[in-house]
Amino acid sequence: MLMEKVAEILTEASAQAVEPRFRALRAGEVMEKAPGDVVTIADREAEAIITRRLRELLPVPVVGEEAVAADPALARALHNEPACWLVDPVDGTANFVAGRPDFAVMASLVRDGQAVAAWIWQPMTRTSYTAELGAGAWRDGHRLTRAPAPADPALWRGSVKPYLRLPGRFPGLGLGSSAFGELTAGRRAAGMEYPLLADGGLEFLLYWRTLPWDHAPGSLLVRESGGVSARLDGSPYRADPPGGEDGLLVASDPQTWERTRAILLGLRD
Repeated sequence: MLMEKVAEILTEASAQAVEPRFRALRAGEVMEKAPGDVVTIADREAEAIITRRLRELLPVPVVGEEAVAADPALARALHNEPACWLVDPVDGTANFVAGRPDFAVMASLVRDGQAVAAWIWQPMTRTSYTAELGAGAWRDGHRLTRAPAPADPALWRGSVKPYLRLPGRFPGLGLGSSAFGELTAGRRAAGMEYPLLADGGLEFLLYWRTLPWDHAPGSLLVRESGGVSARLDGSPYRADPPGGEDGLLVASDPQTWERTRAILLGLRD
């Protein structure tokens, strides 16, 4: 019942606060909360709706992206509380502001630092992704089971942000990254990229800065579909407050994760 209720909350908040403003934002409805980091009235209104309704459903702290921007201490609940909600009201705000359809509304339930349930709503495709720890991953009610990647890395498709391709950071990304079949810069929204991997459209994702509201939902979705989401030292991803460990490699299956890591780090494969 919880899974269905939260999915309804995200869908209804999106319909009320987000979708009517897509390509219809007015002057003064887009602000900077930090240099180069935009927020809109849609983000703030959707988060307020989702926060109120999640607390009614399960009265634990809500760690929302916009609330933490105003009061960073709120993120400590991820370590200090036995359970809390994580909310990203508009994942991919820059896309939303630019009129690009790659954005999502996301939430997850975290217990002792581990996401145990996750929801991703993609308004422009009307697609709902959910995952529950130990119970599987789902797209619109259909079970997701990710097939392993092909054996040859030259057939793999990956997403790596451009700044991670700078010389010296990942030796295996030099010289056009010919070890892999295709590399893209991603879609500027974790709520679009993780589902794409779970659906079979990518073999791996490489991230660096990993804010919890961006990565907790998708990491659980990928793991419950058969993939791996882990730090570069192999430790499983956990929903840590901002400012924690950097670097995250996500892959379709354990063998692909190991081989991708070896290639990226310039290790013997």
